[in-house]
Formats: sequence, structure tokens, C-alpha cells
Amino acid sequence: MARKLKNEKELLKVALEMVMADAVKRGVVEFEPTDSHDLKIEYAYRLLIHDQAISPLPEAQRNLPNIKHRLAMWVTHQLPADHELLK
Repeated sequence: MARKLKNEKELLKVALEMVMADAVKRGVVEFEPTDSHDLKIEYAYRLLIHDQAISPLPEAQRNLPNIKHRLAMWVTHQLPADHELLK
């Protein structure tokens, strides 16, 4: 598995917020309060692949920890360089 990022948990949270806000704005998804956190992570990952914003993980590496890491890595490129989570 790839090396964990310093603020990976917080970066994942920001990534999810960004992807979900965009998905709702585009009208491609509606989430229910009962939808699990893992379901949202999986959805965000698939949407970013669909939008060609990230490349898919190889089948053998496609698991929740790796998907979370991929989303956290993606958001590091979306945030301004001086963002507090990147320090």
C-alpha cells in the first residue's frame, strides 16, 4: 500500500465534500441520510474515474483503504498549495 499522507483522514473528508457537492450540483446523484460513509467513498471514486480525473486502481488493489488513499491524493492536487492540510 502507498505511504499514508500526513493528514489523510482530513484530506479524504475534503475530497468527499468536493466530489459530493459537484455531483449534487450536476444532478447526477442524490444521497440519503442512511447512505454509508463507505458507499459515498466508493461513489466518489467511481465518479472521478468516470470524469477521467483519476485513473482506476488495478483490480487486485481495489479495496477501501486504497480507494481512500487515491481520493486523498487527488484532493492534494485540487487544493491551493498553501492549504493548511498540505503543510
